[in-house]
Formats: sequence, structure tokens, C-alpha cells
Amino acid sequence: MRLTVLTTCLLLCINSSLATAQDTETVSTTQVREHVYMLQGNGGNIGISVGDDGIFMIDDQYAPMTPQIREAIAAISDEPLRFILNTHWHQDHTGGNENFGSSGAIIVAHDNVRKRMSSEQFIAAFNKKVPASPAGALPVVTFSDTVTFHLNGDTVHAFHVNNGHTDGDTVIRFRQANVIHTGDIYFNGLYPFIDVSSGGSVDGVIKALDRILRLANDDTRIIPGHGPLGDKAGLSEYRDMLKHIRDGVQKLITQGKTLEQIQANRPTADYDDEWGNGFISPDAFVAIVYSSLTAD
Repeated sequence: MRLTVLTTCLLLCINSSLATAQDTETVSTTQVREHVYMLQGNGGNIGISVGDDGIFMIDDQYAPMTPQIREAIAAISDEPLRFILNTHWHQDHTGGNENFGSSGAIIVAHDNVRKRMSSEQFIAAFNKKVPASPAGALPVVTFSDTVTFHLNGDTVHAFHVNNGHTDGDTVIRFRQANVIHTGDIYFNGLYPFIDVSSGGSVDGVIKALDRILRLANDDTRIIPGHGPLGDKAGLSEYRDMLKHIRDGVQKLITQGKTLEQIQANRPTADYDDEWGNGFISPDAFVAIVYSSLTAD
């Protein structure tokens, strides 16, 4: 019964999300710093670094968005796209890999991203099988902990965070520009999806947020995986929200409450007006946290 409720809640959310995504056909561009931009469209937020050394891109959304992404990039720079760094394996962040890779871009990601993309995956929360990606979509350079790029006058440091949104998440810091791209560790303004079946956990997300906050200052611009451009204060508020809800759900689990009983207690009530209007509803988010905290 618990698994049925969890799956039903999340299936309703993903179907709503996909319906919204199908209506999104344009890409908007936000200049974050002189040489750093954020692109938003159908899928996860894209980060772009431009300059004489070429274009460095973080994530590439769904495959059908490639023409719009190319057009948005061309409006910024006519330099070649040299590198794509995937923040994790989900298709709303890696779907354009094959298209851009076939044009000469080198795809980089954590070891676990290539591992998961190389074989069929099952996202338990959505009861969804995801087929293996074609060879041309796979990262050709992988790393286990950190990798650093030196280009466009910046030092771009990418580091793995353990068991956050998935088991292969990468956070990217532009040191000189003072910009951080969090991937799906951060959903700005909405409750997040945490893929427990891909090694994600609410505790891992909170630990990753603590690490990012130690690197940020009041002038840091933060590109989230989803949602508008953020800053340190907003990220701190998001971390505190996750901790409060996690602790509330854990307390009820310790009392022996079922998922349905925990949802009825509304442990997200203090935050629903601000965070509960995205594609993950309050009940679905409670189900995600419950699943994470009760996972073997």
C-alpha cells in the first residue's frame, strides 16, 4: 500500500511535468556574469561559459531542444562548442548529448553518469524504465572526484557530491566569475525530486548544500538545476526547508507512522505556499523524503 501511494503520487507529478515541458519550445537567456550565462527551456537549466577559448556548456536538456539551444548559443558567441559537462544522468540534462557530441563537443561527467547511461535504468518513483543511451550520447571523459577546466579566463572546478539527487551529481564552480551551477541539488522555488532508486537521498542533498554554502558568499550567483537564478541567501533558505521537513518526517517515522499518516500530518505545511507550487506536490515530496529515509 505504501509503495502504491508513493508511485501514484509521483506518477501524477511527472505526467504534469511532461505536459508542461511539451508546451515549452523556446530558450531564454540570462547573463549571469560577463562571460557566464544561464539558458532555460525544456529541461534542466544550462550554464554557458564563452570566450576566446570556445564554449563550455553545462547540461543540454532534451534532444528536441537542440535547435533552440544552438540558436541561443549563437546569439551569445560564434566560438565553437568544445565541452559539455553533465551534472547527472537524467534525460532532461543529457538528452542533447548525442546531437552536440556529433558536432565535436567533448562530453564530460562523473563515472556513475556514464555507467547509468550505458544500461537500462529504472526510476522507481515514476515506475519508469529508461533505455540505455546510444553510444554517441555517452560521456567520453569521466572522473571520480574532481576535474578542473582552465578556459575563458576562469578556473572551472567541478566536484562530485555523494548520493544527492542521484549517485553521480556534479557541482560546478566558476572561481573567478563567482558562479556556481548546482545541477539538481538545488530546485529554486519548488520542492525537489530526489531519485532514491539512482542512489539519491535527502541527507545527501543536505550535505551537498552545506558544502556549496561554504564555497559561496553574498555575491555568488547560483544557477539551480530548475527554477530562476539564485544566490546564497536563497540557497540557505532552501537547505533549511529541507532539513526541517526531513526532521519532521523522520520524527513521525520513528513514531511508527505510515506514509499516509505522515502525509495527513502535513509536515510541509509551513512551506507549501512558497515551495509547493511546482511539479512535485507537497504530498509527493513527503513521499520522496519518506522513501529516502526508509530505504535500505
